[in-house]
Amino acid sequence: MLASRLGRSDVAVTRIVLGCGNFGGVGSAPAFFDRGTPRETAVALMDRAWELGITTFDTADAYGGGRSETWIGKWLATKGPEVRDRLVIQTKTFNPMDTGEDSGLSRRRIERQVDTSLHRLGIDHVHVYLAHDFDRQVPQEETLLAFDDLRRAGKIGVAGASNFSGEQLAEALEIAELEGLGRYEVVQNTFSLLEQGDRETVFPVCREHGVGYESFGPLAGGWLSGKYGRDTTPPAGSRMTQRPEPYERYRTPAVWTALETMRDRAAMLGVSMSALSLAWLLGLEEMTGVVIGPNRVEHLDDVETALALSLSDGERDEIGEVFEWES
Repeated sequence: MLASRLGRSDVAVTRIVLGCGNFGGVGSAPAFFDRGTPRETAVALMDRAWELGITTFDTADAYGGGRSETWIGKWLATKGPEVRDRLVIQTKTFNPMDTGEDSGLSRRRIERQVDTSLHRLGIDHVHVYLAHDFDRQVPQEETLLAFDDLRRAGKIGVAGASNFSGEQLAEALEIAELEGLGRYEVVQNTFSLLEQGDRETVFPVCREHGVGYESFGPLAGGWLSGKYGRDTTPPAGSRMTQRPEPYERYRTPAVWTALETMRDRAAMLGVSMSALSLAWLLGLEEMTGVVIGPNRVEHLDDVETALALSLSDGERDEIGEVFEWES
């Protein structure tokens, strides 16, 4: 599988990144610890992803309260040098590890959290270390200094930012340049056919400064997979039955119409809605990598299809026009 370098760094990630946010939980939400993807399924997903050539795994210290990193570490411990030397791990910090615990991007907390992440992962350095959110309580300079020290100490390869606005990212890049610090080489934000706000805000900053961009939530919590219907009940175990709040705003006539049109286009091409949605993303010039979070091994079949599906500029434009109401 093709790989793309992150910004100006030497770190390269595969175009599809295995998102491990559901391993042992549903993201960083303590209420769902132990209610996400079970360990045996997580192992099968990692094995299948590796077979497909996906050699970049994305996690965070708080995913599943540490379970995600631990399970990746245990999986990696069973593999030989070929896997250990080639696997690129991305992890993040900001969110509390459990209810009532601390959060944020202070120097002291970052230094503590990276060590606990490395311990759970069973490695001595992580390729990509991201601020999992913007911290309004801590100056960006303090966070960037901490990341720079970790890079110099060999504990991380490059730093990145997640859930940052274009303004916040631009400020961080300016501080890094003025202070002579290692900068953020990648930003990881939610982006999909249903969530394209970064086109006008973050993409221009990435283009100007040569920063990589990874999208998470490429299927918008399953809305772009075809699992939800205008007049049907969401399937058991889906995001709309677990954490529906971020997606309730999609329950509009315009969204249902766009999704039905997308379903028809996918059928004409003989592919799933998921595969077509991923292929559209992969065709965007700004897209360095797409983070997918499958819950079942068979969901990875759509990755194979998406990578093999070559959309013309006209086809991509037509698909984009279906969701123009969003912008």
